[in-house]
Amino acid sequence: MEWSAGAVARMLGISPTTLRTWDRRYGLGPSTRHEGKHRRYSEDDVARLKSMVELTNSGVAPASAAASLMPSGDLDFEAAADQLDAARMRRVAVGLIARHGVVHTWDAVLMPFLVEMGERVSAQACGVEVEHVASGSISDAMRVSGVAVGSPAALLACAPDEQHSLPLDVLAAALAEQGCVSRNLGARVPAAALVSAVTRLGPRIVFVWAHDRVYADQVPLTEIEGVPVLVGGPGWDDVALPEGVQRVDTLLTAVETILNRI
Repeated sequence: MEWSAGAVARMLGISPTTLRTWDRRYGLGPSTRHEGKHRRYSEDDVARLKSMVELTNSGVAPASAAASLMPSGDLDFEAAADQLDAARMRRVAVGLIARHGVVHTWDAVLMPFLVEMGERVSAQACGVEVEHVASGSISDAMRVSGVAVGSPAALLACAPDEQHSLPLDVLAAALAEQGCVSRNLGARVPAAALVSAVTRLGPRIVFVWAHDRVYADQVPLTEIEGVPVLVGGPGWDDVALPEGVQRVDTLLTAVETILNRI
């Protein structure tokens, strides 16, 4: 049997809004589509959602609950990383994005993996090679998955001397998934270059990433005029932001804020 979204919501005792949110954020949506009709939920879809309801009702965070319900094949990323198999990691990441979307794939699988690797490197002084190959493979997967055509509405850049540009690749892919074109300037964007790019491109919003305070302090926020500015990353902790500059703490918040401002 197959059911509509409304029927599934009533069956599970949740609101249609919650059902749509779980679909958009975590990839827990209907898996079948018929010509000229809305997507329909299969028995497997409903069973997975029932487990989601049970987990969240027991106090499990929605993102963690959704991650636990992902197919076991999605765990292949960690196995590929252990073997330094960049091509396989890229394939797995692209497949995850296709099934679950950029935001859920990043929040539930890729970011937790990278955080764990970073902790392992700090504690054991080993695994840097795995972390580097994995980061490169994730960036490649994001670039393959996140393609949108047109004039850039959002300008993305790292702070001067900031080399961690992966978050920008992820954000660009998440925006492209929603039809928003961005221009990603990448790592270590000098202050003057950022101001020049804003003038030349005329974006509708600017996003600047910094993972360390020393890099955030170099960003010429007061020199970026006529366009809203968002900042993200732990480097902005305790930084006094000029009026009109907004900090976002999660990928989803960044995407939603940018889409609402363009």
